[in-house]
Amino acid sequence: MSPINLSKIKITKNSSPKNTFRNTRKRRWNLFFVSLITTLSIFFIHQQFFTAPKVFTSKVSVIQPSQQYTVLNASGYVVPQRQAALSSKAQGRLEWLGVLEGSKVQKGQIIARLEKEDVEAALQQAIAQKQIAQANLNKGRADLREANLNLKRSAELLDKQFIPQAQHDKNLSRVEKIDANLEGLKATLKSADANIKAAEIAVNQTIITAPFDGIVLTKSANVGDNITPFSSAADSKGAVVTIADMKTLEIEADVSEAKIHQIKIDQPCEVLLEAIPERRFSAVVSRMVPTVNRSKATILVKIRFTESDPRILPDMSAKVAFLEKKVPSNEKKPVTVVLPESILKRASGYVVFKIIDNYTSEIPVLLGKKINGKIEVSGVSAGDQLVLNPSAQLKTGTRVELR
Repeated sequence: MSPINLSKIKITKNSSPKNTFRNTRKRRWNLFFVSLITTLSIFFIHQQFFTAPKVFTSKVSVIQPSQQYTVLNASGYVVPQRQAALSSKAQGRLEWLGVLEGSKVQKGQIIARLEKEDVEAALQQAIAQKQIAQANLNKGRADLREANLNLKRSAELLDKQFIPQAQHDKNLSRVEKIDANLEGLKATLKSADANIKAAEIAVNQTIITAPFDGIVLTKSANVGDNITPFSSAADSKGAVVTIADMKTLEIEADVSEAKIHQIKIDQPCEVLLEAIPERRFSAVVSRMVPTVNRSKATILVKIRFTESDPRILPDMSAKVAFLEKKVPSNEKKPVTVVLPESILKRASGYVVFKIIDNYTSEIPVLLGKKINGKIEVSGVSAGDQLVLNPSAQLKTGTRVELR
């Protein structure tokens, strides 16, 4: 066995237990920082290229250019200015009715008739009374002629003293009596004429006619009903039908008394009927009722249509826009508008980003004028969903998440 060479044995300072522990901890921290940087890089890349960005959106809308001239809005209902509930002054049973709801009638047209046998009998009686009065008058006139002849003869005989004075006076008195009786017969004849006229009116009152051209709105009675216009008796009807002149349709709208100063007579208006939403009608302020509704603090304003449409009917709900001036003819059609924040300016022009199934589609648009904080555009349709405040890096096909 050879001896051990102790001179080759060396002790290294770095190999101490303390230095070994420090090196191990340093390697761990380095590994942690590398892992953290790697994780953040992966997260950033995922967010940048794989996660859909969250965006706010707005919808393309359609508005009327007249909205830029609107000073006040109100709601109301369509009413006919000329409307009548038709009945008869006579009382009786309805015998015939010639119209239904919606029937068009002309002025003077017979709409209904009541039973008239009793009033026709009264008319015939009045005619007969006149004939009697006329006959009595004719007889009285004949008696007067005869009495005048007798008076003339008695005057000649008196001059020759063939008759006494008393006989002549008697003939004179008879003439005066007949003449006075004739005045009464004439008055009786006039009374008979008046009775005939009254009877004719009574007969005519059993006939109900249209006072003006119009349309039947409601039918309140049927054949066989008792018509009692001035009574509320049981099982009786007052009006037979109600008609309206459709040429006089207007709108009644309540306007707050605090805003009535913004309205004046003949002020242009635009009317939207809920039953006809695809069209807006031109109108003007016709008149304002000079009284205030205390319970609602409103004033009734009546608006007259300046254009007609057979689809407009009474009691339709209406929205009225009071305008500061008349809408030009080239601004009466609706326009497509978007929010300014949805428009992005490119080098090639203006674009918007339409969202289809959570993916963007870049669409070029042409800009028009600004209306009520929105911008008129062409190239998109009403209801399209657009990205608000799109970034310059956004492009077609980008997947987005809606906020």
